[in-house]
Amino acid sequence: MSQEILVARHSEGADVPAKPVYRPEVQGLRALAVLMVVTFHVWFGRVSGGVDVFLLVSAFLLTLSFMRKVESGRALDLGRYWLHLFKRLLPAVVVVLIGVLAATAVFVPRSRWAEILSQTWSSLFYFQNWALAANSVDYYEADQSIASPLQHFWSLSVQGQVFILWPLLFALAALIARSAKLRFRRVVLLVFGSVFVVSLAFSVYETYANQVHAYFDTRTRLWEFAFGTLLVLALPYLKLPRPVRVAAGWIGLAAMLSGGFILDVQGQFPGYVALWPLVAAALVILAGQTGSAFGADRLLSWKPLIRLGDMSYALYLWHWPILIIYLIWRGQTEVGLTGGAAIIAVSLALAYLTTRFVERPLRSKQWAEKKRRAALVIALCVSVVAAPVVGWQQMLRSQNEQLQANIDVNNPGAAVLDPEFAYHGEQDAALAPLYDRAGSDYADLGAPCTGRFATEAEQLQGIGCTEYVSSPDPEKVLVAVGNSHVQQWLPALAPIAEARNWTVIGLVRGGCQFVEYSDGISEECNARNRDALQYILDLRPDAVLTTATYSIADYPHELLPGGFAAMARTVMDNGIPMIGLRDNPRHPIDMAQCPETFGTDSQECNPAYESVRAPDSPLDVMGAIVPELRLIDVDDLVCPDGSCPAVIGNVRVYLDENHLSATFARTMASGLEPRLLEALVDS
Repeated sequence: MSQEILVARHSEGADVPAKPVYRPEVQGLRALAVLMVVTFHVWFGRVSGGVDVFLLVSAFLLTLSFMRKVESGRALDLGRYWLHLFKRLLPAVVVVLIGVLAATAVFVPRSRWAEILSQTWSSLFYFQNWALAANSVDYYEADQSIASPLQHFWSLSVQGQVFILWPLLFALAALIARSAKLRFRRVVLLVFGSVFVVSLAFSVYETYANQVHAYFDTRTRLWEFAFGTLLVLALPYLKLPRPVRVAAGWIGLAAMLSGGFILDVQGQFPGYVALWPLVAAALVILAGQTGSAFGADRLLSWKPLIRLGDMSYALYLWHWPILIIYLIWRGQTEVGLTGGAAIIAVSLALAYLTTRFVERPLRSKQWAEKKRRAALVIALCVSVVAAPVVGWQQMLRSQNEQLQANIDVNNPGAAVLDPEFAYHGEQDAALAPLYDRAGSDYADLGAPCTGRFATEAEQLQGIGCTEYVSSPDPEKVLVAVGNSHVQQWLPALAPIAEARNWTVIGLVRGGCQFVEYSDGISEECNARNRDALQYILDLRPDAVLTTATYSIADYPHELLPGGFAAMARTVMDNGIPMIGLRDNPRHPIDMAQCPETFGTDSQECNPAYESVRAPDSPLDVMGAIVPELRLIDVDDLVCPDGSCPAVIGNVRVYLDENHLSATFARTMASGLEPRLLEALVDS
């Protein structure tokens, strides 16, 4: 985003470009693109397509630079190029990261610290997009206050990766051209044309199959960069009359500005629909300097736009963390007109200061152009961020180790519900888990099924089938199957299984309750449930455990999942006992953060039972529908004494508004065990 707008003029069919000329309209294009990104993020909560314009312009400028080098016979000197590039990009990144860390310490709850510290590393080293893809972060999440203030680094990470890959591809093309005695441009067309076709095809496929992951996947974006490279190759042959270029400029500008409102971006990006902003930007570049009083280039060459284009990189870096930290600080999910205007004004001011006092001085300093000095600048940049992050993470790690050392005494959890329990821990002991780990305290599914428990079913590969507790010669085999509300019970089952020599297999997938085929759920969940059922019928475990009800935030708070009774009968008709758990409550607020936000003893953190639970248990209705189903109600363990608190026995009950924390679930084992044994008595 910070490359100079120097564009070479070419004579048709020539291999050696003429002297490069300045193209102010490309800088103006960049300014409009960043304005689209900022305003859409701040006020509309949508994706504008402006980032895709940045990707194209980046590839366009990079291609021009390397084409000039190769065709003029100069050495590519890739090491010098990369050092020079990241020497220019990293200082502004460091300033923003330090600003985000400082704001995090002041305005962001401790529960978010670990996530932000982790993403600081991925942002600094240009792999943020892969970190977000691995965590299945939804870029279109309506509530932006739960987003990371560093989430926008995904696009910079993609660009950073391409800035390493593209020069290598140009070097490969130059080598092929020399070895095969082919024209360099033809080889470039072949290499990058292949990248365009393969990446576009993959982008369309992955966007359809897993759109959330596809959004951040570098492979689904390479074709957008290749489009910019191919545009450079095509420009010398696109000689259009001035009236056509004037029309092309305005059509491209209109299409670029309107795309975010017209397109179904949420459902289709970054597949072929991303051609819209790319073609729009290409039309503006193709129009070029028309020399017409009516050309779009007159607007794009407007000096205020040029100045904004000069600081577009810094503006992109600053606007998102300011927006997200503001939302976190104010406890809001969106900003209004006035608040949004203030966020944009602050972003512009910080972008100007960063450009004026960080970017430009380092760009103009001749002493930093030498390789060793450029490498020193990069090393200093990394050190400035690494030092506070390492120290901060070490502090959190030390605090957690101290808590874990005394957790059995200081944090009894559900054990305090035993009438004979006596507390012997510290009176001022910290809540477990610590605030910075509360939101991630979930059952680990890292161990895949192996041996006789392995499966070839595609929907159950990886963590879809986990051998949560394993015994070489188990007394019983229990399969826990269902959605994330089944996964949260695995830590409660583990102590029971380990003490009784059982094996516990988890067949869990978020959002997929174990029900018979239904039009009301995704085909992915239907396919997964078919595979899970077949796995169970083939394995013939001693029992199957799942949730038999479904909790919702609004009245009546609990429902019977459609298709569950039919699935239960299918399992039991094959001679396999099935156990149905009552789902836990859903709350309107994040109960993990509630103690720090409102106080452990507050009404918000101790809602009345009837405010989150049905007047009559739907488990009784399910028992009447399927009498053979063995049912377990554990409401007394999560909602004792007429309320459903956020903290029991100095342990956070929840990791968010509706999932039990793994720490609390483990303390429920003693209360769950007799009910589970009773349900299994005939198996």
